[in-house]
Amino acid sequence: MSQPIPVTIVTGFLGSGKTTLLNRILTERHGEKIAVIENEFGEVGIDNALLLSGEEQIVEMNNGCICCTVRGDLIRILGELGEKRDAGQLAFDRVLIETTGLADPGPVAQTFFLDEQVSQRYLLDAVVTLVDAVHAMRQLDEHEQAQAQVGFADRLLLSKTDLVDCEQIETLSQRLHQINPRAAVAAVHFGQTPLADLLDVRGFNLNAVLEIEPGFLSAGHHHHRNRISSFVFRSDRDFDDRRLQDFLGAVARVYGADLLRYKGVLAVAGLPYRVIIQGVHELMGASPGADWGEDESRQSVMVFIGRDLPREIIEQGLRQSLIAA
Repeated sequence: MSQPIPVTIVTGFLGSGKTTLLNRILTERHGEKIAVIENEFGEVGIDNALLLSGEEQIVEMNNGCICCTVRGDLIRILGELGEKRDAGQLAFDRVLIETTGLADPGPVAQTFFLDEQVSQRYLLDAVVTLVDAVHAMRQLDEHEQAQAQVGFADRLLLSKTDLVDCEQIETLSQRLHQINPRAAVAAVHFGQTPLADLLDVRGFNLNAVLEIEPGFLSAGHHHHRNRISSFVFRSDRDFDDRRLQDFLGAVARVYGADLLRYKGVLAVAGLPYRVIIQGVHELMGASPGADWGEDESRQSVMVFIGRDLPREIIEQGLRQSLIAA
């Protein structure tokens, strides 16, 4: 079988610069063959040739990018793109999907786990979120969707940083880190950012390493009410496999709608390798990671990002899933 096609989801609140970033990708001669699925074309301003007409339009740009407007079902569009690629009618190496400014990226991300044909052909690589440095604090205060977009991110790109001072950027960065400690934060000026920072991030790869700064919750001050927040669970004791499966399954069923992202590198009794856990809402998967070294300390780390999560309940259940000291 051929390697699955990597997919990057680009999201962000209204006016954050998604279209600017996408247009930059479409017009730059970067050598990548990229299929871009967006909600509306806007004015791309370069020559193109129509390849498919109908409810969706798939257009090949003169730099090798392919652009598709989303007016129908994402699964069907991905299927059509894949079939035309297999038939040699379209040539692309990866896919970028732009969500609307008011969208929760969760259902889009779940597409790559729920549909068997999509999951076999495509691999969700990462969620990249654009954040408007001028208006973000107000948007985060007033719109829960803005918080959800930050919570889902593997990469956070700050736009319009030239319009605010360093103190405002630092305050915003601390708040973003409180919501989502996993995501790296970088500035982007009129869509100018290295593609290498956006592609092959492996944020949704179950074997990717989970690295969370231990003291991130103690940094900064809480001046704002974030319904979307995060916390990290750590333990030097191994988990009992059956108790852990039962508990995580129950958490996903009861709180799945409010669990945006959760991911862990766990030590499980009787297993010589790390167990990698990752979930999006109700969907959860596990895979074996690297073996524990003979002299290596077996430590479990799990991060939860979600809406009004019952931290005490989840932590208590995880502690009860550990083997006896």
